[in-house]
Amino acid sequence: MQSLPADLTAFLILFARVGTVLMLLPVFAEDAVPPRVRLLIAFGLSAGMWPIIAPKVSAAAQLDGALPAIIIAEVMVGLAIGTIVKIMFSAATMAGSLVSLQVGLSSVLVSDPAVGGMSPLLARFVAVAAAVVCMSLNIHHMWIGSIVQSYGAFPVGGLPPAEDFARLAVQVTTDATSLALSLAAPLIVYGILFNVALGLAARVAPSIQVFFIVQPLNLLLGLALFATVLGVVLSTFAESMASFMQASWG
Repeated sequence: MQSLPADLTAFLILFARVGTVLMLLPVFAEDAVPPRVRLLIAFGLSAGMWPIIAPKVSAAAQLDGALPAIIIAEVMVGLAIGTIVKIMFSAATMAGSLVSLQVGLSSVLVSDPAVGGMSPLLARFVAVAAAVVCMSLNIHHMWIGSIVQSYGAFPVGGLPPAEDFARLAVQVTTDATSLALSLAAPLIVYGILFNVALGLAARVAPSIQVFFIVQPLNLLLGLALFATVLGVVLSTFAESMASFMQASWG
């Protein structure tokens, strides 16, 4: 029983990092998941990681005077890890927004708790579909595994260098934007060709409101093409996410 306070302190240090990361990870951080459920998941995940991580946090638990600073450092590391994963996952939402723009559905908005407001319907659909695919392919195991791997890169009580984190965040944002453009490339090419054709038709018959007349056709063709390439888009996104996680923590 004498070791109980030290064990509880060590578990609190572990929970600080694990819980913070979990509050930002895709799927786990959705507002559709009740806060109490998320708290229980974080507690259960921390308990599951305890046998692996306990030796790395037990030494820090002996430093009673430095406990507040250690907790703050663990929360900051958790925020850094969760933010990086969340930025990369946002490529799915960006790709969906680009698709919505090309097929004429950018004004059809739905509530999206992931972005804290409204987002295009197809953007929300692609984000949910990407989450389902990632879960089915066990990529969420890599998200959770990154927490374990992070203790090798960022020891307990150590903060990630601010300059390096800022550089990494910019690089991941660039990679996510590039991935979103590549995922939406078929629809972007379709939008360019379709609008060029409409422009030529408008020049031939300037008295006809071509853009309004063919808008249903644009919607029909765009959704048909989107449905055709959706499987490839989701599988490519999942592979890119897996490669990103392996390169970061492999």
